[in-house]
Amino acid sequence: MKRLSMPVVALGLASALALTPTPSRASAVVGEAAPAFSLSDNEGHTHSLADFAGKIVVLEWTNFQCPFVGKHYGSGHMQKLQKEYTGKGVIWLSINSSAPGKQGYFPAEKLDALIKERHAAPTAYLLDSDGTVGRLYGAKATPHMFVVDKTGRVVYAGGIDDTPSTDQADIATAKNYVAAALDEVLAGKPVTKATSAPYGCSVKYAD
Repeated sequence: MKRLSMPVVALGLASALALTPTPSRASAVVGEAAPAFSLSDNEGHTHSLADFAGKIVVLEWTNFQCPFVGKHYGSGHMQKLQKEYTGKGVIWLSINSSAPGKQGYFPAEKLDALIKERHAAPTAYLLDSDGTVGRLYGAKATPHMFVVDKTGRVVYAGGIDDTPSTDQADIATAKNYVAAALDEVLAGKPVTKATSAPYGCSVKYAD
């Protein structure tokens, strides 16, 4: 696949990009307790962060219509990460904060089909259509990633990797910050790279 330079991507996806995110009203802070929340999943079940106390938790802000998200799902990379780390006891929560009528919003029954079609494998796919949890965490982009350790502290917040492109070929050479953080936390080590700039499509919050 032809590599897209950032200027080309920025021009072609100007309405979607959050490569230089604007500040949110609140944010999850590395080193501090992850903000508590409860959300329903695409099957109508409620999940609270407190349900996973004592577990390592990944929060992945997602939007299946975003080309940056599409890069990771279209290549099978995101699903591979989900399966690898949930297999090690990590809880993986995908969160969709797209508002009704905005890019990435789908009713639950449509999401069921999309999740199966993409072979997504999170612990749960959570719906945040009013954007409350996204704003609570300061989620700016899809994908925007957070890792919470067993004590409930945020230990990583930022982009999935160091290569802000939509080209699947770049995944092979990118430094995956989320995988690195999870490997360190699972090994009982401090996270070396605890923050990075998120990149992708802007989260499509309600106006």
